[in-house]
Order: sequence, then C-alpha cells, then structure tokens
Amino acid sequence: MTETHLADTHNETSHGAHWQRALGKVAQRIEGLDSRRPHGKIVRATGLVLEATGLRLPLGSACLVELAQHGHTEYAEAEVVGFAGDRLFLMPLGDTQGLVPGARVLTLGSNQRDAASARRFPLGEALLGRVLDGNGRALDGKGSLENAPHAPLNTRPINPLDRAPIESVIDVGIRAINGLLSVGRGQRMGLFAGSGVGKSVLLGMMSRYTQADVIVVGLIGERGREVKDFIENILGTEGRERAVVVAAPADVSPLQRLQGAAYATRIAEGFRDEGRNVLLIMDSLTRYAMAMREIALAVGEPPATKGYPPSVFARLPGLVERAGNGKPGGGSITAFYTVLTEGDDQQDPIADAARAILDGHVVLSRDLAESGHYPAIDIEASISRAMTEITEGAHQRRANRFKQLFSRYQRNRDLISVGAYAAGHDPQLDRAVALYPRLEGFLQQGIYEQADVTATLDALASLFPETR
Repeated sequence: MTETHLADTHNETSHGAHWQRALGKVAQRIEGLDSRRPHGKIVRATGLVLEATGLRLPLGSACLVELAQHGHTEYAEAEVVGFAGDRLFLMPLGDTQGLVPGARVLTLGSNQRDAASARRFPLGEALLGRVLDGNGRALDGKGSLENAPHAPLNTRPINPLDRAPIESVIDVGIRAINGLLSVGRGQRMGLFAGSGVGKSVLLGMMSRYTQADVIVVGLIGERGREVKDFIENILGTEGRERAVVVAAPADVSPLQRLQGAAYATRIAEGFRDEGRNVLLIMDSLTRYAMAMREIALAVGEPPATKGYPPSVFARLPGLVERAGNGKPGGGSITAFYTVLTEGDDQQDPIADAARAILDGHVVLSRDLAESGHYPAIDIEASISRAMTEITEGAHQRRANRFKQLFSRYQRNRDLISVGAYAAGHDPQLDRAVALYPRLEGFLQQGIYEQADVTATLDALASLFPETR
C-alpha cells in the first residue's frame, strides 16, 4: 500500500470520527428535550390579545409564541390573561411582528403544570445601583444578572396579625412632611398631583434624603426621556448607589407595565425579608391602573367608572398591601405611590380608590407651583393617618397650631390683599398675619436642601415656643 493511499485512509477515518462525535452531541441534545412538551396554536389576533387553542393553562401562566423573522424562528413571551371555553387569551410582553396564523404556542416550563411558575426574576444585593426593565433584564449595560438569586413574582400575603405595628418616624428629609405630615416606617402614602407640579423633583429629594437601607424605584408608564432624567439628574449618584430602578416606560406593552410594578414590589419584599428598611417609590399608581384597564377591556370586560372595569379597583389593593412592615423584629417597606389627578380633579376614580387603601396622602397644588412655592405641598388637603401614633404630644400640638394659623390666613387672604383687613378685631387672624411669612418659609425648601427631623422640630418649636 502506497504512502498516499495510507494518508487518504487516515484522513477518511478522522473525518468519519469527527462526524460521529458531532452526531453524538446532537443525539444527546435531542434526548435531553422533552418530546411531550405541549403546544397549541394561534387562531386569532385582535388588537392587544392573541387567542390560542390546544393548551390548558391557568391564569398568569407564561408561554412562548412562535414568530417568523427573516427566514428563521424567534419567540415572543406572552401571559395568559383570560379564557373562554377552550380558547386562551394571551397578552404578549413584547413585539409580535412576524406572527402568522396557526403559529405554535409553547409552554415556558417543561409541562403545563409548572408553566405558571416558570418565570423567575433576579433579586438581592446584585441589583443595587442597577436599572432593570419589567422582565428583570439590565438596561444599564453593566452586565448580566444571571448569577443573582432568582424567584417568582408572586408571594404569599403576610397575615395582617403578624405584621409589626407602625411605631417609629422615618426621616424623609422634607421639612413640610417631617413636621406636619410625619410618616411612619412601614407606612404607605399617596402623592397626589397633576402634571408639571414638581412631583418627580419631590420624589428625587425623598430618594436622596430618606433614612432607608435600600431604595426601590418603579417608573411605570412614564415617558422614556423622563426615565433617564430621573436616574441621572433627580436620583443622582448618591441616591443611585443604594437604589434599584425598574423602568417600564409608556412604549412597552401594558402587561410589561403591570409586571414592572409587581417586580419593583417583589424586589422591595426581598430586601424586607432580609431585615432591611426599604423605601419603595412607585411612579405612578395611575399608569398601573391604566395598564390594567387596557388589558381588561381587551379581553372583553365591560367598562364601569370612567372606562375603568371593576377588576382594576379589585387589583389595586393587592399591589399596595404587599408593602408595609414585616414581622416584628424584621424589615419594613415604606411606600410612596404617585397618583395622577387628571385636570387636578381630586375626585378622579383612581385617586378616590387610592385614598381608601393608603395610610395618608400628600397633595401637590398647581397654584402653589405656579407661584414658585416648592415643594408645592397643599398642607390643608394633606394628611398622615399614622402621625398621632408615632409623634409626641408637643409635636402634634405645634403641628395643629401651624395648620390652624395657616388655614385662617388662607381663608382671609382676599380681604388682606385688598386692604379690608383691620388688625385688632380677631386675635387669631392677627397672629396668622404676623407669622405668615415664617409659616410660608417653613413650607418652602430648595431641591438640594435637606431638612432632617431634629432640625424640623427645632424650627417648629421656634415658631410656637409657647406650645408645649
């Protein structure tokens, strides 16, 4: 046998061994697949909702919808949001371009039983300083979070009898709130405001100055430009170091906006369960409700108040009740939820529902904002329901005295402006007029000015030294 023939034989043998190894790897991958993985097909696509048959999945289950993209197959995640008979209503989490009639629908888990809990999201220490989307994916380009602990979004609600009571004041760094609307650790407050009255700036001040171990910010349904502006200019470097930001802006699907709010709350719960004190800022609860409205109307639920279906008002408490104190000796979640009041209407249905389920509300006034009064907190319309339990008697009496004099001046403001007020007839009004510049100065605060609780109480005592 010639040397050339031996070389050819050797090459053929090596080539054959290479293909055998490659085929062996493919066979192993095929064997590892679940051949019984169930799938259905898309039979209808209308607006935001896809209809599928061939699967039996519980509400909230995750699945994958097959898309044809330029000669190759991609998948879009979707969630079961309803059903009628044997048809499932699916809401995609992202773009469905390339969807064709009869496209396959696969369960995200290995079988139909675990599809509801197949989606898991990153949690824990690795998230500090990061910006994530509603799916738990990084938006800041700082690397993957695959090595972080993962868990499902849903958690068991805490037994209300097992929660620690609200007993201590949390310092939010805002003089008007610390002095007149004291917030307790574990309290859930609403921030009611129309557009353009300084809501985001106030949230940024609280995120920088609040005495909390961790800050979780959920930017839900906001404009994309505002997301970057809040992170870079309002939250700032100091606030971002101890913060986690979940951004689900207005251009993502309504389901992802809902998921973003639930994910931000889940992150806060994770830190609370570790014994930390968390500040949760959700901007905004109204956009969350609007996303629920879009989904409910898309699956055929009839509208009720101002187009909001009844399920919207049933689900709002489910989100809000997840915040608050944990078990005694554990951590806490102090939450601020912004509520947009359309046309500054405080009787908006979402604003009305929020007032009923929150532990107080801070109202921002457009008139004050337009007059250059910042933060534009309307003290007369705001209230903290936990203040009487967490503050001392002298503090409460001075706060009440402040509100009485401030309100007396406001009721007589027109008379004072036109010169119809004459001193000496009403001692209370005389005192209110004399103190009003100092009262107004107490309520105003610069964006980069921090007013802690001790300094606030000293300022309040200097206004009313006779009240003890």
